[in-house]
Amino acid sequence: MADGHENAGYRRLFSGDGMTFGTGFPLTGTNRSTPSIDDELRLAAHAEAVGFDGLWARDVPTYWPKFGDAGQTFDTWPWLSHVAAHTDDIALGTSSIVLTLRHPLHVAKAAATVDRLSDGRLVLGVASGDRDPEYPAFDVDREERGALFREHVAALRTVWRDDFPELEGQWGRLDGDLDVVPTPTTETLPLLPTGHARQSHEWIAEHGDGWLFYHLPERTLESYLADWREAAGEKPFAIAVRVELADDPTADPEPLHLGFHAGIEWFREYFTRLEEYGVDHAIVGIRNDDREAALSTFADEIIDRL
Repeated sequence: MADGHENAGYRRLFSGDGMTFGTGFPLTGTNRSTPSIDDELRLAAHAEAVGFDGLWARDVPTYWPKFGDAGQTFDTWPWLSHVAAHTDDIALGTSSIVLTLRHPLHVAKAAATVDRLSDGRLVLGVASGDRDPEYPAFDVDREERGALFREHVAALRTVWRDDFPELEGQWGRLDGDLDVVPTPTTETLPLLPTGHARQSHEWIAEHGDGWLFYHLPERTLESYLADWREAAGEKPFAIAVRVELADDPTADPEPLHLGFHAGIEWFREYFTRLEEYGVDHAIVGIRNDDREAALSTFADEIIDRL
């Protein structure tokens, strides 16, 4: 496990001896319209109480019906600030901020604000985006995603670290007469590039504080982890998996998009294997109708036992 970052959220997720677990908004499953705020907060507090280590919010700037969902609907920054006020010390993550569609100075200020309001619990998954109509909507050249992503990561690191920085990119220019405040609780916020983000393994290993990926077949996952360890050493690897618990605890797995429907016994074996492969954190997207009961069952039968 990694221990090289002082951010409280990062340490909550990655400084222990075994794999940790998080879960993602919308916890109620309402991802095409506004979910119940009270229900979301109740489930967030429940997830923290039963032993989950992270709560993750997706960044979906616009709703594209063809893609299928609008994330948790609410904008990431005010939503995570609200969640921070209703939880205690669980890590708060983004999965992931679409850097190419957001001005890096806005991201730097908003993220540092949430980090301060949450006493250092914010961990940033960052992405290059994958919803084609959003690029013209934001007047961004889709073909420039890779270069923009690198520029924005560099801008974030610089304005968090340096006072009155001098910096220039396609996003604009700082001449040393402006500062971006507040700063995070630590020198920089942890950044986890998501998917390939139009970058090489080597670039992600050098510039990221970890790597966040989607559900992968196990053989592919093993291969990715081997490449990651060679490039990044002990920097953490996190994965998102959709989970639907069968009524029968012994039920065999059936594939879902980016996950499985299976009995709890199979899931226990599955996540044990993922831990043995070297996965450091799993974001579990619970799909059951009774989310509170499913979160409790997952915590009792898998988190506590692992």
